[in-house]
Amino acid sequence: MTRRPTGEHRPGSCERPDGDGSHAESTAQLHVPELTAPELTEAECRRCGTYIAGLDGRYACGVCGWVNDHTEGHRRLPRADEDPDRPPKGRRRPKQLPGPPDPGPCVVSGTGG
Repeated sequence: MTRRPTGEHRPGSCERPDGDGSHAESTAQLHVPELTAPELTEAECRRCGTYIAGLDGRYACGVCGWVNDHTEGHRRLPRADEDPDRPPKGRRRPKQLPGPPDPGPCVVSGTGG
């Protein structure tokens, strides 16, 4: 699969290059600063010594569960308004699904027999 150059739209695409907002997915675009791609970094786990990889100096060990503090990263984390995947303003949070049914009182029967 080949990638199209930025700005080129295929014919019949529902995305409009002029950004006139006529498509349902089109909303007013906020100015969002360009984020740089995170850097893949490697280190040893401070608890068990396993060789682990992380992003921008933030690590989590899958062997022992150790996680370093987010402030130890090489760069600051983006704010919510800088997140390119953030849902548009005015979108409501989805409804929570109902939890598991209540098991009710626990009844222990006799020795059975």
